[in-house]
Amino acid sequence: MMQWKSQVSTNSNLESATAEAVAGLLSILPGNPPDLLVAFPSGYSPEETLHLPKLLSEKLPHRFLFGCTAGGVIGGGEEIERRTALSLSAAWMPEVELCAFHLPAEGIPSPEADAVAWEKAVRTVREGHPHFLLLADPFSFDAAEFLTGLDSHFPEGKKIGGLASGAVQRGMNRLFLNRETYDSGMIGISLRGNLEIDTLVAQGCRPIGQPMFITRCRQNLLQELDGRAPSEVLQSLYHGLSPRDQELFRQSLFLGLVMKEAQREYRQGDFLIRNILGIDESRESLVVGSMLREGQVVQFHLRDAQTSSEDLNAMLIRYKTEHLGQITPSGALLFSCLGRGAQLYGEPNHDSKVFHRFVGDLPLGGFFCNGEIGPVHGQTYLHGYTSSFGIFRQK
Repeated sequence: MMQWKSQVSTNSNLESATAEAVAGLLSILPGNPPDLLVAFPSGYSPEETLHLPKLLSEKLPHRFLFGCTAGGVIGGGEEIERRTALSLSAAWMPEVELCAFHLPAEGIPSPEADAVAWEKAVRTVREGHPHFLLLADPFSFDAAEFLTGLDSHFPEGKKIGGLASGAVQRGMNRLFLNRETYDSGMIGISLRGNLEIDTLVAQGCRPIGQPMFITRCRQNLLQELDGRAPSEVLQSLYHGLSPRDQELFRQSLFLGLVMKEAQREYRQGDFLIRNILGIDESRESLVVGSMLREGQVVQFHLRDAQTSSEDLNAMLIRYKTEHLGQITPSGALLFSCLGRGAQLYGEPNHDSKVFHRFVGDLPLGGFFCNGEIGPVHGQTYLHGYTSSFGIFRQK
């Protein structure tokens, strides 16, 4: 049977932290080496983390290593932020074939490239509909463009992951793949066989006002909504809000894009949430963090701690109701935004606690990302401010 285990250590010395976390895993391990070891160190120097693959191979033999540096880690029921910590998750996945790849920034095929080019890039074939675990350096790799191409050529597989964090400049992040350490590009693991990955992406926003059609736009410039200027729409919307929502409007306003073309009724969670980056120089258009098209349905959204918590609760309740009676998950990974955690909720371990409340005592590892990778309505995106879960189980 598939098995997952998760441990963390807060020892300030990485070698000692590795020994502690491995000792915790060994106390609950099956006898054979894990197929996959997922490692996220936080708060250690770049020089220390260079040696993590060697430390792990010495202390815990494994088939594949996958991980990156982090601005905070998740594991063993804890979310550890703003201090040194190491999260280790170990997985035994019989009847699952794993394959690893690293892509430099210049190694991305174009989304229009043929299937052979994409299979060569990710070192796997489309047969069997592989799933993907993905980690990238945000300073050197265009993850959003890569995901567009990967979805196009591997549409059936789930893609989950995040952008490395903990560094403030290029060359300081670390990506760990088997015995190698990289400071740029993307690493990935493809998985095919007796495996399903259930994905949940909690975007933490709620809609305000009414859905509207984009009646004029240019690339990512929103120029007209239902025949009205965005400034006019926003002014009218603002005056209809409560004082609390008016304050959020000034600080945490987003645009939601409806994902299903034929949909006529919309609810929270039906939208892909994108940042509003500002107003263009003419002050007539909103600059949105996504390409837009005329005829697209959009709705403005607000984000705060209460909304984020309610959104996650609703998503996990739905997952429990629809799935947990029929399936038995083995483990999970959580890729959560650096802007969530205690900074958002005012308390530690929020998302982990909610997850365990509804899904049960399932091993959960992960880290706080500079961007989160996960699907919304069947298409994979690079997100911000989300918690993106991958829940692993046998078919």
